[in-house]
Amino acid sequence: LITFKPKRGGAARVGVMLDDASAVDIGDVAKRARKKLPFDAADMVSLIASGKTGLAAIAALLKKYKGKGFKLSAVKLLSPIPQPRKNIFCVGWNYLDHFEEGAKARPHVQEMPLHPAFFTKASTTMNGPFDDVPAHTGVTEKLDWEVELGMIIGKPGRNITEANAMKHVFGFTVINDVSAREIQRRHGQQWFKGKSLDGHCPMGPWIVTKDEIADPHALDISLEIGGETLQKSNTRELVFQIPRLVEYVSSAVTLEPGDVFATGTPGGVGFARKPPRWLKAGEEVIVRIEGIGELRNPVVA
Repeated sequence: LITFKPKRGGAARVGVMLDDASAVDIGDVAKRARKKLPFDAADMVSLIASGKTGLAAIAALLKKYKGKGFKLSAVKLLSPIPQPRKNIFCVGWNYLDHFEEGAKARPHVQEMPLHPAFFTKASTTMNGPFDDVPAHTGVTEKLDWEVELGMIIGKPGRNITEANAMKHVFGFTVINDVSAREIQRRHGQQWFKGKSLDGHCPMGPWIVTKDEIADPHALDISLEIGGETLQKSNTRELVFQIPRLVEYVSSAVTLEPGDVFATGTPGGVGFARKPPRWLKAGEEVIVRIEGIGELRNPVVA
């Protein structure tokens, strides 16, 4: 499922990627078929909230669809959720190798916590899968990268048990949790500001619905810059898996359709390298997750 704009002009709309790598405008297909959709065809969160009803309506339309979609070269892919209604829920230290590589920078925390380390990124960090990532030169000189499996909530709930958690998951995406490290550490170890500079959450290129991913805890995950692979792991290495994260966060906190989770990054980030390696204007960051897709974001001054 994608959110896109035709390059020839027009507003953002929700679509579906077909097997031939073309993009279908669901609202237009429904209009031509004279069918009323159970969601707003310009709003991914509306589609997500419609749940199985919305997905069934899309499936029924596509079953009879005889037209040709937009070629990818003719569209601009946006973040699947361009304007989240909440901050992005994030998990720190959720791969053991990442926790260990940063231990020297954290004299106050030397043992893996018994509970997930949660923080959020402002909703204004959201960025497209192929859009420029602003370097914010003069604000930060220590810009870092973090490949993460993104998870999208579909069914609302509170006090969700681990056993029932996956019933509340809608699908998965790719996220780069871009981080301004010196800002992240200067505010009493409260990470929000350093994680929340505008444009620092590329996401996409689409949402793959839950039924298309056999096991979200068995996906290769990697990040590359300039032909060099800097992060490479598998989601089986998650310390706290998705059902546990949903249970923890939803305890006395209501989760709603369209809520976005960034589930943590493996080892290989820039600040832990010797010497540290920071993102520079002119570089392109390529982030990949098996079975989902890839982000390609240039860093610009």
